[in-house]
Amino acid sequence: MDHPAAESAFQFAIGGAAAEEYWADLAERVGIESLRALSARGIAPQRGEVSLLLVDEAEIQAYNRAYRGIDAPTDVLSFSQLEGEGLDVRTLPPGYPVPLGDIVISVPRMRDQARTYGHSQEREFAFLLVHGLLHLLGFDHQSAEDEERMRATTEALLAEAGLSRDASGT
Repeated sequence: MDHPAAESAFQFAIGGAAAEEYWADLAERVGIESLRALSARGIAPQRGEVSLLLVDEAEIQAYNRAYRGIDAPTDVLSFSQLEGEGLDVRTLPPGYPVPLGDIVISVPRMRDQARTYGHSQEREFAFLLVHGLLHLLGFDHQSAEDEERMRATTEALLAEAGLSRDASGT
């Protein structure tokens, strides 16, 4: 199921076995709001495209095994097209949307984590989506400093989307 946001400079292609309309709509809203905010801060390009797959535990485990060598399910995976020997965005025509990459979210894992952390599924879903978006843009959490920067940026974006910890009851 594709949900292009024609009026936005950012586009999301959303699919996968667990791509329910509700999650697709939330992903598009939070994703576009987050990318607009990141673009205004000079962190994201002015136009971009993201592919989002909403999957079950078995499918995300298969991706995790194939691409990270870890034979276990996880909550979110990100595959940036801006890192490594990926696309050189300087070669794109002016105004062309930058293909940022792919995000894979396990919907069952998201639901379990929302229960575990005591907040709404919407908050957890948005957290995983924003976390994935930041990875597409080069954020990481390998050091304590990087982890804090990523956490602070994630929380700020979630607050802007009305999904802060306080707003979600946690």
